[in-house]
Amino acid sequence: MGFSDNRLRVFHAVAKHLSFTRAAEELDLTQPAITFQIRQLEDHFDTRLFDRHHNRITLTEAGKVALDYAERILELYHETEKSVFEMTGVTRGLIKLGASTTIGEYLLPTILSGYHEQYPDVKIRMTVHNTSQVVRKLEDATIDLGMVEGPVENSTLQVTPCMEDELVVILPPQSPLLRWTEIPLEQLIGVPFVSREEGSGTRAVVEALLAQSKLPYERLNLALELGSTEAVKVAVEGGVGFGIVSLTALAKELRLNTLVMRRIQGMRMMRQLNFIYPKQKFRSKAVEVFLRFAGQRCGIAPEELRINTP
Repeated sequence: MGFSDNRLRVFHAVAKHLSFTRAAEELDLTQPAITFQIRQLEDHFDTRLFDRHHNRITLTEAGKVALDYAERILELYHETEKSVFEMTGVTRGLIKLGASTTIGEYLLPTILSGYHEQYPDVKIRMTVHNTSQVVRKLEDATIDLGMVEGPVENSTLQVTPCMEDELVVILPPQSPLLRWTEIPLEQLIGVPFVSREEGSGTRAVVEALLAQSKLPYERLNLALELGSTEAVKVAVEGGVGFGIVSLTALAKELRLNTLVMRRIQGMRMMRQLNFIYPKQKFRSKAVEVFLRFAGQRCGIAPEELRINTP
């Protein structure tokens, strides 16, 4: 073809994001390296593939044609790799995994260590974001697979429930709310509330559950909005107010008695943890094996995950 596979991947990433910076982040390369590869490709074709307009770029007509072929060629490359590996019984490659905060910090590490023990030739690159960011990265094709705790409304994504997770109220040991074994919902109104940020799966679930109980989220006394479960726990430990987090995330604090958990009277805040991935996109053998491996820990049959059985 006269140009390397690496240049094709670089071009595809830049064309997909219309950003040299985001392509560099995705491919873990420097921006000058990205620029050099694109310049070499344009020299090869003797035409511009991108128009530069101040701080933004767009595809030229030649670039649009090249992108169409690049997507097809890369897809064929992946299919070839998968077919050969399946024939030889080898599972290797790279899995780009996106996880929402609670799953990425507290649930996935155990699954990942077990998977790595069985398949040491597979590299896993996991990034932790809130649910909406994980969905966006799947839409951009910058990750292969997501695991999230929030609701997902995207018809192009397969959403498969993994397991249930309980959210609980957390309080510092000196909180007057601890006089209740289960806290009446109305007692939380007016107490400073440490919340997750907008886009967080935890926040979306809490908003929905409170709305079902006729308590709009806006009626809570929002003191802080924070970007991680760890930050919420630290703020509550410091006496800011109460928070709502996954029970899974509290093992250390409950053991050390730095936080106390309570449930809301007459209410269980349960949510579903989900695998999410594109319905139509080709998946490598490494991704399918990981889905099967993680699904077994959730009690999910391969047909529910829509993956091939071994």
